[in-house]
Amino acid sequence: METVSSLTTENVVETLSAFHAALEDHKESINRLNVYPVPDGDTGTNMFLTVSSVLEELNGVDTTDRAAVCAAISHGSLMGARGNSGVILSQVLRGISDRFARADEIDAEVLAVALSEASVAADGSVMKPVEGTILTVVREVAKAAQDTAKDGSILRTVELALEEGEAALDRTPEQLEVLREAGVVDAGGAGFLLILHALLSVIDGRDLPEATDTVAFAAVVEPHTVNDELSELRYEVMYLLHAPDQAIEEFKKIWVGLGDSIVVVGGDGLWNCHIHTNDIGPTIEAGIEVGRPERIRVTDLSEEVMEERWVREAAEVGKINERVVADEVPCAVVAVSPANGISRIFHSLGVQELVLGGQSMNPSTSELLDAVERAPGEEVLILPNNSNIVAVAQAVDAETAKTVVVIPTMSIPEGLASLLGYDPQTTATQNSLTMSEIVDGVKVGEVTQAVRPTNTLIGEVAAGDWIGLDSDGICSIGGTLTEAATALLEQLVGDQDEILSVIVGDEATDADIRAVTEWMTENRSNVETEVHKGGQSHYPFFFGVE
Repeated sequence: METVSSLTTENVVETLSAFHAALEDHKESINRLNVYPVPDGDTGTNMFLTVSSVLEELNGVDTTDRAAVCAAISHGSLMGARGNSGVILSQVLRGISDRFARADEIDAEVLAVALSEASVAADGSVMKPVEGTILTVVREVAKAAQDTAKDGSILRTVELALEEGEAALDRTPEQLEVLREAGVVDAGGAGFLLILHALLSVIDGRDLPEATDTVAFAAVVEPHTVNDELSELRYEVMYLLHAPDQAIEEFKKIWVGLGDSIVVVGGDGLWNCHIHTNDIGPTIEAGIEVGRPERIRVTDLSEEVMEERWVREAAEVGKINERVVADEVPCAVVAVSPANGISRIFHSLGVQELVLGGQSMNPSTSELLDAVERAPGEEVLILPNNSNIVAVAQAVDAETAKTVVVIPTMSIPEGLASLLGYDPQTTATQNSLTMSEIVDGVKVGEVTQAVRPTNTLIGEVAAGDWIGLDSDGICSIGGTLTEAATALLEQLVGDQDEILSVIVGDEATDADIRAVTEWMTENRSNVETEVHKGGQSHYPFFFGVE
């Protein structure tokens, strides 16, 4: 293949496609690197999904129209950015595309300037920048590109920029103690360097690095637990904010007092906002005061850590992927499950195929696609059982000749409840209507133990207290597991409800289970209680109320 001396607009699109493919191959190993700012293990996935949004925006755009392509990259990355790493990556892509849009020719010097503008944009998006992160790697790449571009070779510019980027990535453990203690490099920086590999693939046809190239880093990770200082802020809040540009500085000042890992990017009245916090309500109210938030997404980071542990342990024993050989049916079901006991429940309710995963270990489209192809039916339902997996699940239908319908279940209790309406002999469309109606009527709750003190709307929580959570956050506090559980049930279960499903984790004793069932008999005698052994860690009870 002949080496190119400058990039065409088509080359830019090809680079993004190659970057996307590389992220798909490497995302699991990048996820395993992630230990900062919280060990949520989803950096690779968030970067992959951010670039996926860009490619979706580019679908149908004339790839010879540079202005249209660059506008699509800028808008798609802003709208689709997920997580702290995804939002920063969106600024990098926006900075690059903005410079490309103004250039007559994308040569070495223009590329170097684009990388510099991307670095400035990324740095400016973070309220409290930290060295040893993706920001450092992008900055060093940009400097190397600027130093080399004067020679006029775009190939040499990218090669030396990558060389310096890899050196900068190797230095990140020296700059950030948490990386040094874990024995890993920065996850976001590792993901960013794949775009340089993608450029080299387009420029001179070299192969993208194999996913095993980053496994060595992941192999030395000693995953943090929720007891680590990194998980002090429990929730990740993200939303798109429609607000005047002049109101954003004041908005940022309010957010500084509410949390950390703050990234606010955008312009022209539309902003992508990300924060880690313990105060969900005020972070959303701050947006309402200056504009209109939408696509609000709240993630329980401590739950992500626990789910990553469930998945890791299940993968080690190799039991969660045990398959049940099922007869061919008109409509089959694929469900995502994080724990062995929960997997057995899904099988008992008629699920034919299971996919290993949870909130911080989101399965890829290809993994879901493989399960769909194995499923014994020409029509297949997917139960994501987590909000972070819905988007990936919805991409499967376009990749298979089978008919695929996603039931947008956001939790394990919702997934289990939906199966009460599953009929393998009817169509996926009819099943979707019935099962979605059931999901809409499910209320969910969970009980866990606080690892540090915090203030909530219902009072102060001390380390070691048991807390009950519903979809809005902490709603009960107790000195014992059963106190918190029954106080949660008091609010969660109404007189008009019919069924309480209790999914028991490995920390709940027989006495705890008996206390919950006896409370229900005494206080909600008209509600049927079903108890299932889920085996999940750190969450002794999941509740689903219908």
